[in-house]
Amino acid sequence: MNISNIKNSYEWAVIGAGPAGMASVGKLIDLGVNPKNIAWIDPEFKVGDLGAKWRNVSSNTRVDLFVKFLEGIKAFNYKNCPKRFELHDLKPDQTCLLKYAADPLAWVSQELEKQVNPIRSKVLKLKMQDRHWQMTLDQNHSSHAPEIPGNIQARNIILAVGSEPKTMPSPIPLIPMEDALDKEKLAKWVDHQDVVGVFGASHSAIIVIRLLLELGVKEVINFYRAPLRYAVYMDNWILFDNTGLKGETGKWARENIDGKMPENLTRVFSSEENNKAYLPRCTQAVQAIGFNRRNIVIEGMPVIEYNDKSGIIAPGLFGFGIAFPETTVDTFGNIESSVGLFKFLNYLNRVAPVWQKYVN
Repeated sequence: MNISNIKNSYEWAVIGAGPAGMASVGKLIDLGVNPKNIAWIDPEFKVGDLGAKWRNVSSNTRVDLFVKFLEGIKAFNYKNCPKRFELHDLKPDQTCLLKYAADPLAWVSQELEKQVNPIRSKVLKLKMQDRHWQMTLDQNHSSHAPEIPGNIQARNIILAVGSEPKTMPSPIPLIPMEDALDKEKLAKWVDHQDVVGVFGASHSAIIVIRLLLELGVKEVINFYRAPLRYAVYMDNWILFDNTGLKGETGKWARENIDGKMPENLTRVFSSEENNKAYLPRCTQAVQAIGFNRRNIVIEGMPVIEYNDKSGIIAPGLFGFGIAFPETTVDTFGNIESSVGLFKFLNYLNRVAPVWQKYVN
């Protein structure tokens, strides 16, 4: 946007331009907030990590649910999109690579930018003052807008900041998750002589194991803490909906891990004893052990705590998306963090009207 259009004060600010940030902006408009009173802050506006890092990752979300997300917010105006994306040529009840969702999401992002006030920068710190949230922006982060003001304020803020892969200290080189989940990038890290340790038994871990085997590494050693878990589709609910393996990844795991295991795949329980015995055999490792919320500094709040049923952090401050997921309980009492674009949309439809009343 032109620097002359950047105000110092807004009614709402949304930090983050991934799918959660896009949904937040769109929902505010649907609820009647004037788009010109919304600041949307992100360094890149490229559909967040989904668009920048995970495009070639196999999703565990069905195609029809991606479409429902795109069509579920009026401000997206997706039903009037003049383009036909490849997503709509895929089988609705199948999973797909995330790139098929990222492309139409990029179109939606561009359309939303035209309506609100996009600010290409990074928020360094938040501070409450005079019933407004003060935001300190990184003036050096974006070369596209070097004259961005150092501070802006908003009565209300939605944090859609995303999450980053967890890591732990490792005695051997680590392959970053964003490369390990992309076959073309992963091929540049490994060769036929490599023995690669993979920590974890989640959807991401199984994808990495499969890609390494397809690339023909010498051996994959999978360090796990629990048996594989599969999603079970019932009439109107899903057992292990957020933690179970689904789609092609689940099918592959049943056939190649719980079925006939490849000769160059070894699976061991991740105990101290086994780690000491097997890890020295590995030339590299991948840690598919989950994600941590991306950090944002809030003055007076050294630890960010949020209500996992409403997303409320403080008056006028709300968390949403993978960084602040809703906690759900299924029919059997299993407690899970509910993650997925369509799940985020359903959650947002319930909590956003509450946010409008729980303001500064």
